[in-house]
Amino acid sequence: MSSESAATLRSRYVAQAASDLEDNRRRQKELEDRLTVLKQEEALLADILELAERYEGFADANRLPEQVQDEPAVTEASQKPARASARRSAPAKSPAATTVKAGAKGKSHQPLLGELLSELLGQYEEPRSAKELREELLEKHPDRNPTPQVVRNTLESLVAKGRIRRHKQERSVLYTLVEKDSD
Repeated sequence: MSSESAATLRSRYVAQAASDLEDNRRRQKELEDRLTVLKQEEALLADILELAERYEGFADANRLPEQVQDEPAVTEASQKPARASARRSAPAKSPAATTVKAGAKGKSHQPLLGELLSELLGQYEEPRSAKELREELLEKHPDRNPTPQVVRNTLESLVAKGRIRRHKQERSVLYTLVEKDSD
């Protein structure tokens, strides 16, 4: 093997190793980003689970937590004298519960994601994808950062409520606002 062909072979190996290293670092960054999103989703789900467990004992499941937060819960456990008085004392509030309470009073009302997505859809005549809507939401509301899955779930919830329509074009799912009848 000549020294010229060995140098060429060596330079190919170096170029391939550099390319592989760059690709590896790019994939690591993608995985770090994905891990961050998963941790945020985990925290959100933990808050939801905590709230669900806190309010599962109410007699009327249709009542909202804001409506009964100052009333003692009437359950078998709360009818015992010692536990009833403990429940009436100021319960520890999670950050999520505080947010719900503040939102219910309207002091620091932040529009719901569904409302924001409906407003964005109302600006267009043509159907929009969830990705386009999320990107526009991030531009117009930098304080909001929902994951793509949360945006899709919210849009599907609005479809189920009949507020928006879903259109499928090949492998894409697009959404439009349902026109309200003006009476």
